[in-house]
Amino acid sequence: MSQPDMSELLKRAQEMQERMAELQRDLARRTAEGSSGGGMVTAVATGELRILEIRIEPELISSGDQAMLQDLIAAAANAALANAQRMVQEEMQKAAGPLQMLQGQG
Repeated sequence: MSQPDMSELLKRAQEMQERMAELQRDLARRTAEGSSGGGMVTAVATGELRILEIRIEPELISSGDQAMLQDLIAAAANAALANAQRMVQEEMQKAAGPLQMLQGQG
C-alpha cells in the first residue's frame, strides 16, 4: 500500500476547510425557534447562536404580569438557542463525515 501524496492531502484539507467555512456561512443564515407558555412567547435564534427575534402574544402583555413575562421570554430564548445549537452540531457532524472517512484511510 502506497503512502498518500502530501500535496493531495493538503489539497483535500483545504477543500474541507472551504466546505466548513461555507457551512458556517449557511448556518449563520438559518434560524431555529423556541417557545414557552404554550406558544405565548416565541424566540428565534440564528445559527450563530444569536437571538434574532422575540414574539409575544398581545394578551400576555396586557396581563401585566411582568415576572411571568420575563420568565417566559428567558425560557423561549433558551429553547431557541438550544435548538439552534443542536442544528449546528447536526450539520457539523454531517460535514465531518467525509473527513472521518479520510482519516480512516491512513
